[in-house]
Amino acid sequence: MIDAGAPRNAPASHMHGFLSRDGLPPAALLDLGRAEIARYGVRILRGRVEEIDHGYYVRLAGGVVPKARRVLAATGLRDELPGIPGVRERWGKDLLHCPYCHAYEVRDRPLAVLGTHPGSAHQALLLRQWSDNIVFFPHTSDLTAQDREQLIACGVRVAEGEVKQLVVDGDRLQGVELTDGRVFPRAAAFLFPRMVPHDGLLTALGCDRDGNGWVVTDRTGLTSVPGVWAAGNVVDPRAQVVPAAGMGSAAAFAINTDLLDEDVDRAVEQHRVTAVATAE
Repeated sequence: MIDAGAPRNAPASHMHGFLSRDGLPPAALLDLGRAEIARYGVRILRGRVEEIDHGYYVRLAGGVVPKARRVLAATGLRDELPGIPGVRERWGKDLLHCPYCHAYEVRDRPLAVLGTHPGSAHQALLLRQWSDNIVFFPHTSDLTAQDREQLIACGVRVAEGEVKQLVVDGDRLQGVELTDGRVFPRAAAFLFPRMVPHDGLLTALGCDRDGNGWVVTDRTGLTSVPGVWAAGNVVDPRAQVVPAAGMGSAAAFAINTDLLDEDVDRAVEQHRVTAVATAE
């Protein structure tokens, strides 16, 4: 296993939605996982993969080139954040993304939703299930008439104007300030980041993409390139920790079966060669 040590959820202080591990810091889950696989003899390399060739040679930064028989890419994605002051500093703390991951922890509190993505209005509607005090900030985007009607009908306040900054005091979010000087006190905020997959290794191999630009796999995670699988956020932006782990498990079964088939074919071929030589 080659690990660059930069997981997507590193900014989050706690992880949710993983049965039996709710509230665990993401780094602690990684430590537990590394300890578990070490008991099975898995070798862990710390480093970043720069290239994979069609012979399954894996080139790491620094010159190490392991040879593999199959490859599973679980390289994830990066959350591309808007350049609003305070956003990067509060990301994963009281500026959040996934309602299903974090809304329960900020339920019944005054929340903000920053309209920095086409899916932001839907995000605000989702959050309405956890709080009746939500302000939606369209920022520089134009709300459709349908989105505006749905938000208002569901009790979401729409605050027109461009967001200047997140107001922070004492390492806590205090509110959202607009360029006209108005400040809306908020206890937590949500935004929908632009999700960019770390799929350069896969696309360099020629893996097919879908109409949205994401690498395509079958149900086991197999890409269009033989011997190359992918799992998690690198191919599915919606996958939380549990689904991503499940995708990895499905890929592991398929890879093992593929390797077994290859070993059996080689054994049969060698057996036939030996049988012919013996007969002569």
